[in-house]
Amino acid sequence: MERAGLTVGTAGNVSGRRGDGAICLTPSSTPYADVTPDNLAVLSIGGEHLGGSGQPSTEKAMHLACYNAFAEVGGVVHCHAPHASMFAVAHRPIPASIEEVIVYVGGDVPVADYAVTGTQELADEVVRHLDDRGAVLMANHGLLCVGKSPADALHTALVVEHTAKIMFGAQILGGVQPLPAKTAKDFAGVYAYIRSTW
Repeated sequence: MERAGLTVGTAGNVSGRRGDGAICLTPSSTPYADVTPDNLAVLSIGGEHLGGSGQPSTEKAMHLACYNAFAEVGGVVHCHAPHASMFAVAHRPIPASIEEVIVYVGGDVPVADYAVTGTQELADEVVRHLDDRGAVLMANHGLLCVGKSPADALHTALVVEHTAKIMFGAQILGGVQPLPAKTAKDFAGVYAYIRSTW
């Protein structure tokens, strides 16, 4: 994530659901270059620490909430991508004015209400926005994406950050123009179909 410009230092976290249902989560305060299979925190879906030498990320409640709410989700990425985070700090959804972002997210990237990092309140607020979306902004915080795998969720984060850059520039140039309503609806259907195959 750091090489892709989605975060700096040890900020953000990544998790994946294993075939046996356990959740592997990046360890707290560990540079991404130092993350290994041995220090990933392995958790039960209920949050019990099953293995791994690392302490689970402080955002474990948010990751577990995503897996508990959506059986199809196999990967979660939380990052502080700069352009997406600008929208989060401004409490403004990222408009789905590009077809690609609708295919990967399902529509505009919504903004979850502010809640303190690491709390169940934040976890519940994030999940509330993910029924028909692959990404959500957290007010004054950052971005969370879900996917069929960690790699899939990471790809969605890259698409969202790329879209946020474009929307930011378009606003400077005079404003974001929406896609035709039918086009947006049709591409949202593509996202819904893809998610149904996870």
